[in-house]
Amino acid sequence: MRLWIRNPLGIVADKAGGGIIVDGAIIAELVPAGGSPALPVDAVFDASRHVVLPGLINTHHHFYQTLTRAHPAAIDRELFPWLTALYPLWARLTPDDLRLAVRVALTELLLSGCTMAADHHYLYPKGLENAVDIAVEEARALGIRATISRGSMNLSQKDGGLPPDSVVQDEETILTDSERVLSLFHDPAPGSMIQIALAPCSPFSVTPALMKKSAELAARFDAPLHTHLAETRDEDAYCLEVYGKRPLDLLEETGWMRPKTWLAHGVHFSCEECEKLGAAGVGVCHCPTSNGVLASGFCRTRELEAAGAPLGLGVDGSASNDGSNLMEELRHALLINRLRYESAAAVTARDVIRWATEGSARCLGRSDIGRIAPGMQADLALFCLDELRFSGAHDPVAALVLCGANRADRVMVAGAWRVIDGAVPGLDLAALRRSHGMAAKRYA
Repeated sequence: MRLWIRNPLGIVADKAGGGIIVDGAIIAELVPAGGSPALPVDAVFDASRHVVLPGLINTHHHFYQTLTRAHPAAIDRELFPWLTALYPLWARLTPDDLRLAVRVALTELLLSGCTMAADHHYLYPKGLENAVDIAVEEARALGIRATISRGSMNLSQKDGGLPPDSVVQDEETILTDSERVLSLFHDPAPGSMIQIALAPCSPFSVTPALMKKSAELAARFDAPLHTHLAETRDEDAYCLEVYGKRPLDLLEETGWMRPKTWLAHGVHFSCEECEKLGAAGVGVCHCPTSNGVLASGFCRTRELEAAGAPLGLGVDGSASNDGSNLMEELRHALLINRLRYESAAAVTARDVIRWATEGSARCLGRSDIGRIAPGMQADLALFCLDELRFSGAHDPVAALVLCGANRADRVMVAGAWRVIDGAVPGLDLAALRRSHGMAAKRYA
């Protein structure tokens, strides 16, 4: 079926003022303003009320954290005390509660215009051994693309790490399950809906040996690697005290400095370290809201891009954001980076849109998504400017960021509409809210 998304109000693509032709799961043609499709179409969608973006791509999240948003135990704390306050609560996670948490996170993301999401699940209390399976099932049910990271922690408080003993696993268990989920779910082919990444959590919760062995296993399956790195000064101090080196030096020694590795946060990299990351093709996921909430600092976004490092955006966990809205993240990225560089021209609305689309795709090692162009996957986010907040806006693309868009009207993934009129077809949102709210009470 050939669908013409016709005459959009605005679009982030060159020479596409007349719209896009979607053929199955693929973008087949861009139609110039005033033009017509080269071949007949089967259906037309009038996009004259819509601004069309490539589907937004979230490169870092912790889906389970939707159960502990704005939690009194963790409000107004920085990362290490925030984690120590929440770890005992997260240790209670059950498979049923995790399923609800994942469903809520993915639904929020879809409604915000997100077509692909990367989750980092690293908590494995007893009974939650199939956490990756649950996330894959929920992503498939909603029809969203996902990179599900098989996270891990094997360094607990008794070993000098930060997490409690009840949520970590031993190295053999981690590597055996990592190979299991890679064999079951990882699809590296173009157009794939599910990929698996291996994601030892952080320098203060995993051993260098696990980092190295995870890198070797990921290489066997052509799978990406992911971890938190250089998020806080506390992390820097920990690495210097325990290992006698900075976090990036640890990454180099364990074989992670290569393409298809992407890092969450990257707040405290030096300019020289940005150059090293760019030369190695290692990506960084910028999480501006979480960095602001936890007072972690400012990511060197311009330096990373100038060095050639892929730069994407992520909402981070719903307990440090405290939401799962990727469109809102674009506005926060714009404002925080203008403060960081003390210049209104330093970062533009189109820059942050690029980070959340093409840049995020590069972080995840994907060349088939993130742009509106012939041959790319038909992943699209369509926003209306009908709300009062947009009245008087003259640049429809910039208005999405500057005027604070937060909910898509239509979202397409692989050529299929997954959000229609601001809702997920077939999903009872009120019932989901009730069930999730009841589950969250168990973590009070």
